[in-house]
Amino acid sequence: MAYSDIYDGWKSDPEGFWMQAADKIDWDSRPSRAYFDQGPVGEWFADGMVNTCWNAVDRHVEAGRGDQLAIIHDSPITHSARGITFRELQSRVASLAGALRAKGIEKGDRVIIYMPMIPEALEAMLACARLGAIHSVVFGGFAAHELAVRIDDAQPKAIIAASCGLEPGRVIHYKPLLDAAIDEARHKPDFCVIFQREQEVAGLTPGRDVAWHEFQHGVAPADCVPVEGNHPAYVLYTSGTTGQPKGVIRHTAGHLVALNWTMRNIYGVDAGDVFWAASDVGWVVGHSYICYGPLIAGATTIVFEGKPVGTPDAGTFWRVIQDHGVKSFFTAPTAIRAVKREDPKGELIRDYDLSSLQAVFLAGERADPDTIQWLEDQLHLPVIDHWWQTETGWAIAANPFGVEKLPIKKGSPSVAMPGYDVQVLDEAGHPVEPGTLGAIAIRLPLPPGTLPSLWNAEDRFRRAYLDHFPGYYETGDAGYVDEDGYLYIMARTDDVINVAGHRLSTGAMEEVLSGHPAVAECAVIGVADSLKGQMPLGFLCLKKGVETPDDQVMREVVARVRDQIGPVAAFKLACVVDRLPKTRSGKILRATMVKIADGEDFRTPATIDDPAILDEIRTALKGIGYPKA
Repeated sequence: MAYSDIYDGWKSDPEGFWMQAADKIDWDSRPSRAYFDQGPVGEWFADGMVNTCWNAVDRHVEAGRGDQLAIIHDSPITHSARGITFRELQSRVASLAGALRAKGIEKGDRVIIYMPMIPEALEAMLACARLGAIHSVVFGGFAAHELAVRIDDAQPKAIIAASCGLEPGRVIHYKPLLDAAIDEARHKPDFCVIFQREQEVAGLTPGRDVAWHEFQHGVAPADCVPVEGNHPAYVLYTSGTTGQPKGVIRHTAGHLVALNWTMRNIYGVDAGDVFWAASDVGWVVGHSYICYGPLIAGATTIVFEGKPVGTPDAGTFWRVIQDHGVKSFFTAPTAIRAVKREDPKGELIRDYDLSSLQAVFLAGERADPDTIQWLEDQLHLPVIDHWWQTETGWAIAANPFGVEKLPIKKGSPSVAMPGYDVQVLDEAGHPVEPGTLGAIAIRLPLPPGTLPSLWNAEDRFRRAYLDHFPGYYETGDAGYVDEDGYLYIMARTDDVINVAGHRLSTGAMEEVLSGHPAVAECAVIGVADSLKGQMPLGFLCLKKGVETPDDQVMREVVARVRDQIGPVAAFKLACVVDRLPKTRSGKILRATMVKIADGEDFRTPATIDDPAILDEIRTALKGIGYPKA
């Protein structure tokens, strides 16, 4: 079937579409229907009984694929790689689940997981799912205060952590951060399970902490516990504008059905294929496409402990793809830009055999056309941008590679996926004409696998997502749809700037800047201006080996914006920086940069990868007279 047939089929019969998709997973008790009109935005498969761990692990062993690799751990930092079969994974997860059960963990209990990129992180997630416990993964190495905030909100009965994480050239000591977080938190867990890594053995707190292996010794393994379709599988915290993180809930059955559908239809991956999402289990990509999606589909997933550059060089992605026969590769545009900056001619790519690779998928930050073009030129393969959010858990818009490879329009994540009725609205909530910039919203109900609410915060959920445009979920992103139905995400709503009454997209300006041959990466923000309200300001990171003087590059990008967008953009300010402040998942912290430029007080975001970059941004801004006195 063609994409249009599938999308139209969903639109004409959403109930039938999702019940058919639900037949592809194993149920203990099949749901009576797909959609239940209950809760703030409805719920999916609510009266079915099902278990995520069974569908991700046990059923593949039962189907005779127990000897297939389920997980490959590749760590260029420790110079090691190892595989775990589905049968081994089943044994390991059942053992950990049995130990958790013996210590009192039951269906509905919360467990915080604070782990690096090691297979044991996935095993901890799956062990919770096996029991019907609700896990909340916190990015390993997150600051103690931020971990404490999450402990108080989730109120976990247990915390599973590692002794340390590893970065190039250094060890991140997790245990002191965990201890400090527990000291600060009002809520105290009953116990902590510590996985001791050979790079650092942490001291255990008597009476509270237990070592991973000793914890499981002599305990009977646990079977899978069926749970209701609307039972929370996990809570994942995403940054909130108030500084208080939002706990996104994921219901069990919708999560299973949606992710299983995406693996074949979006990524073109079937049982036995090797799929790699180069992210972290602390982020939604890690939940959906390192842990659950590939395993539910019976594919092999890669857990990668490294960086796109520096472990040891900009060829590490291509080495992993060659060594493990990766079929579909998923990463962030910012990672590709880092590779491109270090290896602008793609010379390292040609050192590896990438014949297994069918496509590269990008998400997490807007994929500028120049980056996509560069990667296409190097790989001679489809490079597919797609767009989704922590809240949705899977792609809102994508090019459905496993169904039909639609024409790629660079700068667009292509078209809406089944389940998503995407509209572009003006401030009054009215649909706008094709090509007109507006707020992107999704007509309710949302599809399976998306958030039904926020943890302990239904009122906040309504205020944040539902109240502004009644009948819609507000994405917080701005963009437009063209005449062919292709969606263009141009900025967060907050990043659409108003220059002398003209609403302008920072994403459109970034697209122009990134097309300059010397520019590896860039960001545009709007800074306060007494005359025009706001003025655009560009930050440029240049490619390695560029000999063009900085001031010449800045003059040339100003001219490019004037030529390609027009004088209305009033783009006159730019500065060259070594790097941009980003979250650990690769998103550029534009709002923080705006506050520095405007001289406002700000709180260093908990998700920032390296706080020292903010001092570099402050210095660069001073060099061009910001903040103004």
